[in-house]
Amino acid sequence: MKRDHRGAIRLDRLDLKILATLQTAGRMTNLELAETVGLSPTPCLHRVKRMEATGYIRGYGAALDVDRLCSNILVFTEITLRNHRREDFLRFERGIQDMPHILNCFLVTGGYDYLAQFIARDILDYQNAVESLLDRDLGVEKYFSFVTIKQVKRSGGYPIALLVPEAEG
Repeated sequence: MKRDHRGAIRLDRLDLKILATLQTAGRMTNLELAETVGLSPTPCLHRVKRMEATGYIRGYGAALDVDRLCSNILVFTEITLRNHRREDFLRFERGIQDMPHILNCFLVTGGYDYLAQFIARDILDYQNAVESLLDRDLGVEKYFSFVTIKQVKRSGGYPIALLVPEAEG
């Protein structure tokens, strides 16, 4: 097992192929996975277990079609904090963790501090979620909302081949 300069396990091309395959077909059997990536089943399973144990694989889940389940809106919200001390950022980040309307939130560079992705039943539900955020007194100075009209591309996973240089051997 090779490690990089930070002590993290170094992944080879077969590990990367396993990861790329699992992120789009996580329910395949180990035998199917092994055949797909060109390994025998036992070494393939050992690699998957190692990548699970070291955190490269965070978990498995179903990709739901929320639009078939219910009517909903996605809203991207730019959030600017009043103050910019480290503790202000930490307070905000801790304060939003249990807010189910916020699907994703990113600390960004530019003219605002965070970009949050909300999901809500409708505009009123979104407004209630934002008011709940403001009521938490997390230091929000202002926010701007962008309601999506339709999603024109949906990710099938990370483009591993583009992001990770092919490992040796």
